[in-house]
Amino acid sequence: MKTDLLINGNRRTLDADNRTSLLDALRHHLGLTGAKKGCDHGQCGACTVLINGRRINACLTLACMHDGDEITTIEGLGSAEALSPMQRAFVNHDGFQCGYCTPGQICSATAMLEEIEAGWPSHVTADMTAKPSLDEHEIGERMSGNLCRCAAYPNIVDAIRDAAWRDQE
Repeated sequence: MKTDLLINGNRRTLDADNRTSLLDALRHHLGLTGAKKGCDHGQCGACTVLINGRRINACLTLACMHDGDEITTIEGLGSAEALSPMQRAFVNHDGFQCGYCTPGQICSATAMLEEIEAGWPSHVTADMTAKPSLDEHEIGERMSGNLCRCAAYPNIVDAIRDAAWRDQE
């Protein structure tokens, strides 16, 4: 099945079986290996990408379902020469150890800050009428779909806060 995808600002045509997950399409058909296959069941978040600005587990969706959608992977957030604010914060705060979960963590954290900026509450947001805070409970709840086997969570929280503060400057 032919599917047109807008990936990291580039139009790509995919001709793959309609049962191909978005994750497999990215990694095996399009050569974008940043999103990782961890559990392949939507439980670890290693495959998190952004679709039309919203985070999604790429292992749980079919590529053909995203014809015409704007997809952003870790490769589209920044480059080695020009890191995104979130990527830079992860480096500065050692928000990774083995690095396997890092692309999904960074994509998820980037979308999470946009959700907070838009005023979207989470399950732990105390005041539903105010902009959510960036305390460890709020960040922990919003990032709960992204697991880190190395337990770099305190550094990930610090990186997210740092990126959020830099965005406000």
